[in-house]
Amino acid sequence: MKIRKYLLILILLALLTLSTGQVWANTNNAQEIKFTIQNVIIDGKETKLEAYLIGNNYYFKLRDIAKLLDETASEFSITYDAKTRAVFIMPGEEYKPIGSELTIGKNKAALCILSKNLFKVKDLTIKAPKYLIGGYHYLTLRDMGNALGFSVTYDESKKVPIITTGKFSLVFDVDKYEKKTATLDNKIINYRAYENIIYVTNPVDPEYQYINIYIPEEYFVGKSIGNYNANTAPIFFPNRVGGYMPAKADSPGFKQDGSPNASLVALSKGYIVASPAARGRTLKGVDSSFTGKAPACIVDLKAAVRYLRYNDEIMPGDAEKIIPNGTSAGGALTSLLGATGNHPDYEPYLEEINAAKERDDVFAVSSYCPITNLDNADMAYEWQFYGINDYNFAGRQGTLSEEQIALSAKLKSMFTDYVNSLNLKKPDGTLLILDEKGNGTFKDFVKSFLIQSAQKALSTGKDLSTLDFITIENGTVKDIDFEAYNRYITRMKPVPAFDALDASSWENSLFGDKTIDNKHFTKFSKMHSLTGAPLADEKIVKMMNPMNYIGSKEATIAKYWRIRHGAKDRDTSFAIPVILATKLQNEGYKVDFAMPWGVPHSGDYDLDELFNWMDNVIKEK
Repeated sequence: MKIRKYLLILILLALLTLSTGQVWANTNNAQEIKFTIQNVIIDGKETKLEAYLIGNNYYFKLRDIAKLLDETASEFSITYDAKTRAVFIMPGEEYKPIGSELTIGKNKAALCILSKNLFKVKDLTIKAPKYLIGGYHYLTLRDMGNALGFSVTYDESKKVPIITTGKFSLVFDVDKYEKKTATLDNKIINYRAYENIIYVTNPVDPEYQYINIYIPEEYFVGKSIGNYNANTAPIFFPNRVGGYMPAKADSPGFKQDGSPNASLVALSKGYIVASPAARGRTLKGVDSSFTGKAPACIVDLKAAVRYLRYNDEIMPGDAEKIIPNGTSAGGALTSLLGATGNHPDYEPYLEEINAAKERDDVFAVSSYCPITNLDNADMAYEWQFYGINDYNFAGRQGTLSEEQIALSAKLKSMFTDYVNSLNLKKPDGTLLILDEKGNGTFKDFVKSFLIQSAQKALSTGKDLSTLDFITIENGTVKDIDFEAYNRYITRMKPVPAFDALDASSWENSLFGDKTIDNKHFTKFSKMHSLTGAPLADEKIVKMMNPMNYIGSKEATIAKYWRIRHGAKDRDTSFAIPVILATKLQNEGYKVDFAMPWGVPHSGDYDLDELFNWMDNVIKEK
């Protein structure tokens, strides 16, 4: 009786499968499989292909795509080694059909299994999920395109994917390089330069979506540099973004003052250098629409990180030890990289440009004077500079009007509420708060970094005796008059400092869109707008602020942080980097924060200390 019941159940399940076309197949994670016929457009020509919906993705037969792309700029060959159970795919080679391509057969969903075969494109192992269905391999179009150099977009009106051939493969070509040399401290540095590598399959602007990679020659002949070799070398990831403008990639060399830049120092110490270019707020496409507005800059850097992870197997260096470095807006972007690793908010934008389907978290962060936390930066600026009415910014000098002074007072008051809402604490557990006048433990905490900075300068022989706002007793800096110190360094920006009421600031431009150059990004400035400029999308503003992601369970956050903000830097309030560093520390991350004495808005001024810090945190890994 039990056997008959069991057989009856099996028959019913089989009938159910035939009637719905859906089964729960052995895919190692029990995903639902659905047989379907999908239209696909390839270089403008539409065709029907059999496909399987597995989870949320459509999987297509590899040999069908090979046949369709034969004699195109993205053609590829397929060979199979039965002994090693390996599939070898070679881009640029003619495909030899076996006769079963482009046929739409019966539903074989019940035969679907997760493939354990090795897949190689050139020398790169394709780790993306692959399914064996009825004896054939099925992959997603995007996974195929990333490796084989075609882009995949989606036509919403027709509900079909679009393949465009002749795009950019994301497989690192180890043989495509130029040998270069440099001399630093009488030492010759030999390295291979892999330049102008497009890091996405479907770039919006290839002139700004590329990466330069520099690798010491020693790593190709089995040698080491210090503690590092081809397998263990960390990857230094510097960007040159400033003012949220479009930025080209860096290359090893010397600064105008004759000192080596960070990329050259990194190479000399055995680091791989991978410097990404990125889109910025002023870029326009051929149709004159803006192509680099937020979040393009951070999306591009994430895509470049994913490229490095995608090629970790075949490229020297350890992609688990990527350390981004940047200054000003570039420092803000390194902070975003460190705080938003793998967060789903960015995924649609990464898919749009066909970034590699890899992780984009980083190991550690080096951030100089980050122009970040923009939606709260106006309040912080007035908290620090309220009462100082003369300003000088980018050649625009003036004195605040009575209306601006009144706005300054409002913004300062609002900052108190913001700080108190953060529930920040000192390392000893003291709650960091402000009273209605802007005084309190938070202000004392900010000032403590200035005192530490002055003490370090004094201890190294700096004469501070002429600065009457500093109290020094027996060689020890006891106090700094915060208000007098701010008058000493002077106000730089008018009110508001970032979200200008006439929407004319660089940050207003950052938050524009394809057709509108400048937008407000705070409700305060929108309420007081002089131009009626629209308010930026709330989610876009969120995506440009690392504070919104620190502590998020959906983000993989860098464990180590080095943040530097010069004690003479007036581009943003001291409170902004202090808040960032403290929030990270409160969440359990290791932060090295300092405000070097006498240093204005700048970066890479302490490279020996920077690389010592990086070497030390790498040892802790």
